[in-house]
Amino acid sequence: MDRATVILMVGLPGAGMITRARHLEKHLGALRLTPDEWMIPLFGQSQPEGRREVLEGRLLWTALRAAERGLSVVVDFGLWSREECTALRWLFTAAGADCPIEYLPIDHDTQWARIQRRCTRTPEQTFAISAEELLEWRAHFQEPTAEELGSAPVPAAPHLHATWSAWAAARWPSLPDTCGHPIE
Repeated sequence: MDRATVILMVGLPGAGMITRARHLEKHLGALRLTPDEWMIPLFGQSQPEGRREVLEGRLLWTALRAAERGLSVVVDFGLWSREECTALRWLFTAAGADCPIEYLPIDHDTQWARIQRRCTRTPEQTFAISAEELLEWRAHFQEPTAEELGSAPVPAAPHLHATWSAWAAARWPSLPDTCGHPIE
């Protein structure tokens, strides 16, 4: 069986992640998991309270199952925190996959212009973002380091969690804590 590659898409809204993820899906023959494309069809709105984390957990469960079977996956979540990226790198590596990070940086002005254009062109496929929210999100976003982009070793789990699997299960409540064991 071939070794899977699970690509983690990292970036802020408007950076072009969906476009890049679609390109990777096509050229790698990968399974692409983009929560933004699931939210409105499933819940009738783009950001229903508390449901995104549940959906993302199930998508990650699906990605882990696919990776264990040698299928490459593009995880198109944005992944704003260093802990999210690290936990997923640990999980997918434990599942036997290569797990590179694909980071798409974007400056604020370009980002704001793209978001406004997207909301005008396809309002049924996106959610409104205010200028204030965009600045707040940008302030919380943790840009990947050169070491992370270069596949540096995964550090130990945060002190409140025994493993990265436990951290991920707390972050995405519908994702089981596998402790590196195959997903059943």
